[in-house]
Amino acid sequence: MTPPDAVFFDLDGTLLDSLPGIGFSVQHAFNACSLQPQHTDLRSRIGPPIRVIFSQLAPHLDEADLDRLERAFRASYDAEGWRMTPHFPGAAKLLRDLQSIGTRLFVVSNKPIHIATLILRAEGTLGLFEEVVTRDSRNPPYAGKLEMLQHLIASHGFDPTCCLMVGDTMEDATAAAAASVGFAFVRHGYGDVPASVPVALRLDDLSEFMPLLTKGVAH
Repeated sequence: MTPPDAVFFDLDGTLLDSLPGIGFSVQHAFNACSLQPQHTDLRSRIGPPIRVIFSQLAPHLDEADLDRLERAFRASYDAEGWRMTPHFPGAAKLLRDLQSIGTRLFVVSNKPIHIATLILRAEGTLGLFEEVVTRDSRNPPYAGKLEMLQHLIASHGFDPTCCLMVGDTMEDATAAAAASVGFAFVRHGYGDVPASVPVALRLDDLSEFMPLLTKGVAH
């Protein structure tokens, strides 16, 4: 396989082990607001915007309560939670390896732009990306990851069939398919992409990416 011209990376559950930091700030928010979640399975819910996560954890709460939870979460995560968000093992090496063969790197994420750039800068990888695109990196916000991908493809003049999206959720897979971009699914994340969904690559972890790419397994 010819190396892709561009690779679009999701953050939460793909490049970043986000569960510790998000879990810390979600618990802080419920405690600060004297509220209780109805569900406690946070891991499988990471990926969408935080308000969606709260609405899934506590579907019994009204919009005012969700407003309070979101504000409390933002205060905690912006101050402390984001610092508990390291790269998965092998992520930084993969980014550098891809850049070394001329592949252009981008982020497509539901994280707020200021937090995404804070974490990547702290991890020493921000400079490897040509552009970081998140829902709130423009005004009005992007509707979702499909619109983010379409923006990157159009603004940089990419042939979508020569690009790859790397993610850990069906949202990532669906956006990639709708944009005619190949999809690589990483199993170490928080979501699931059933075996019935066609993908270019299925990876147990990011260290498998370059060996499979160079062996021409992806198609």
